[in-house]
Amino acid sequence: MIDEHGEQLGIVSTYDARRQAQEKGLDLVEIAPQAQPPVCKIMNYGKFRYSKEKQEKKNRKAQIKVKELKLRPGIADNDIMIKVSHAKEFLSDGNKVKVTCMFRGREMAHTEIGEAAMQRFVDELKDFATVEIPPKMTGRSLCLVLAPAKQTKGDDRAKNEN
Repeated sequence: MIDEHGEQLGIVSTYDARRQAQEKGLDLVEIAPQAQPPVCKIMNYGKFRYSKEKQEKKNRKAQIKVKELKLRPGIADNDIMIKVSHAKEFLSDGNKVKVTCMFRGREMAHTEIGEAAMQRFVDELKDFATVEIPPKMTGRSLCLVLAPAKQTKGDDRAKNEN
């Protein structure tokens, strides 16, 4: 048995262990039921579960997500700017952005138009993102991945002064 401070108390009967936990107003939790004899610990189980859930929530929050934006080869300038503003929003949240340019039918004969739209998109975001995976044709679509740009402390100071 282990007490609430992490000190080993040795082998104690189940009845005595429950009594000690009840006297302290804590719970008796079985840690290793397969061990011979089983290992138990005196702890506040509600507080333990709360801190564990809080840690899991923090870990989930820290995960980076990949957001996807889809373009077409004949996309208009104002539509590209709207997609750029969405990408800036995603990048400022710390997410990566996957940009896909989809080709249909005869558009496959002129993939350079899609590549030009993609390059314009990347040029608009050069201050906010770096190209993590360069444009690559996969089937009927051209894909690239942008990651948030790493800003140094000097860059932050320069932006605050302006």
